[in-house]
Amino acid sequence: MTDVITHSRDIAASPEAVFSRIIDIDGLPSWNERIKDVVRRPATLTEGAAWTVRVKANGSTWSSDSEVVELDRANRRFVHRSKRAGNNPSYALWTWTADPTTTGSKVTVTCELHVKTFFLKHVLVPIRKGPLRREMRASLEKLGELVLAEQASDTA
Repeated sequence: MTDVITHSRDIAASPEAVFSRIIDIDGLPSWNERIKDVVRRPATLTEGAAWTVRVKANGSTWSSDSEVVELDRANRRFVHRSKRAGNNPSYALWTWTADPTTTGSKVTVTCELHVKTFFLKHVLVPIRKGPLRREMRASLEKLGELVLAEQASDTA
């Protein structure tokens, strides 16, 4: 079972500034409210690099392991695979892009949920899809606010 959720947002900042913030692993908790902290980080962000974050949702906290699948800095495309730490075969494939627009950039995030277990497929994913859409929207809004604040402080 694969479910795909996509959300886009226009941000009045350069795509380079937005993309730089997206691939800043240590900065993830500053704009993604579900990520509580980064517990393991790569020395450098390249294809195959891995990191672990602590996630909090639905009253639970767990570790999530991620690995870079694709990092195309020139075209501002970042793909990573995330899964709950442990032996669960289910995972999410996240694709982030930051494309130029006449007013700045359009950032798009797509989450492909590759659900392999009965419980996730029939219980958790149906419950979590709506909140995940809202969380993606909120994260992009917070990302935009953060990049614009950084941009304003750079010009002050």
